[in-house]
Amino acid sequence: MPLLYDDMGTAVDLARPPRRVVSLVPSLTEAVAVGHPDALVGATQWCTHPGDLDVVRVRGTKNPDRAAIVRLRPDLVIANKEENRELDVTRLRAAGVPVWVTVIETVPQALDSLERLFTEALRAPVPDWLDAARELWSGPVPEATATAAVPVWRDPWMVVGRSTFTGDLLRRAGIANAFAEHPDRYPHVALEEIDRPDVGVVLLPDEPYVFTESDGPEAFHRTPTRLVSGRLITWYGPSLLPAHEMLKDLRLE
Repeated sequence: MPLLYDDMGTAVDLARPPRRVVSLVPSLTEAVAVGHPDALVGATQWCTHPGDLDVVRVRGTKNPDRAAIVRLRPDLVIANKEENRELDVTRLRAAGVPVWVTVIETVPQALDSLERLFTEALRAPVPDWLDAARELWSGPVPEATATAAVPVWRDPWMVVGRSTFTGDLLRRAGIANAFAEHPDRYPHVALEEIDRPDVGVVLLPDEPYVFTESDGPEAFHRTPTRLVSGRLITWYGPSLLPAHEMLKDLRLE
């Protein structure tokens, strides 16, 4: 069989359809677990969906237990350029483990990457949820009717900036990212740069920083805040379906 190429353009030699898959990306874990569950044998501790996921845990996205992964004898490990370290990918490959690396910075990229993951890497049918997500998210980009800032950390404050999946997701839901033109993808900014009159709402997700009712909203005095599921604005996979409804409602408020 001819070599396959992941989103990085790296050849991945898969002699047969993968029957033992380890995912190092929460979004992709959920995608595989919902679309091709029998193949998944390992995932990180941050892979929280589906809630009944019962696989071997291989530590975190930034510090995976490579020895544990090798012991699982995977036919394929799934990773992401942003979420996982190049060092871990390189060392897994050196240990003889095929690794498929995804690159996702926009919603169209996510949809195409997921389709290739299923049809080329996993050699499985495209799941119904992916077809539904493509139908929801593939129309023309609407006019922005709201502006939002999305902090992902505090002390120091860090926000979603340019060229990110989250920013593109918001924009395709009719919400402009207040920091879309910043030169950095996840810039450190002062609180007053977020809490300013031209920002309509500050979205406070529960990951990677766990914003709560008592940790986050109290810092803002000018701009309304809303606690949101981090999964719905940062994950790509089955979460794209409820994300569309949540962001549509947010835009209309």
